[in-house]
Amino acid sequence: MGQVIIIWAAIGLLVVVGVAALLGYNRFVRQQNLIDNSWSNVDTELKRRYDLIPNLVETVKGYATHERTTLESVTAARNQAVAATGTPEEQAATENTLVGSLKTLFAVSEAYPELQANTGFLDLQAQLTGTEDRIQAARRFYNNNVRDYNARVQTVPSNLIARLGGFELRQYFQIDAAIEQSAPQVDL
Repeated sequence: MGQVIIIWAAIGLLVVVGVAALLGYNRFVRQQNLIDNSWSNVDTELKRRYDLIPNLVETVKGYATHERTTLESVTAARNQAVAATGTPEEQAATENTLVGSLKTLFAVSEAYPELQANTGFLDLQAQLTGTEDRIQAARRFYNNNVRDYNARVQTVPSNLIARLGGFELRQYFQIDAAIEQSAPQVDL
């Protein structure tokens, strides 16, 4: 009778461990799908930025004809970013190059008061600012999902399931904002 109880206890323990392992595995799968979905949101916003840049360059080109080098560098950086695929870390490198060239473009545009008064330019700049905000929000959402997933990959006991299931750490996506909002200066 005592052996039967031990056998049933062992079977019960195996069932509990098996169910826990299945639930843990399924949670990893759900988290990976959430990360992939949040990455597609980041990618969508980056593509929106890519679509705005040619219009912005053309608008500036009409006013700043002798700033050809800057305009060409923005176009080249945009093309490089559009073509970039791979890990978030690899794509972040091209995005940061693009962000740097956009900052240069906006610095150049400040030298042209007529351009700063152009409603088309101001509208494109506002759209780009909104897009930058959406990129940053999507990036934060993606990075939060990666953080939660990576914590599970690294902590006990879920790290055992991660190893057995082939779940590996995911990379964060770090980029700079192309347009930085600065607080207005108050001089008293």
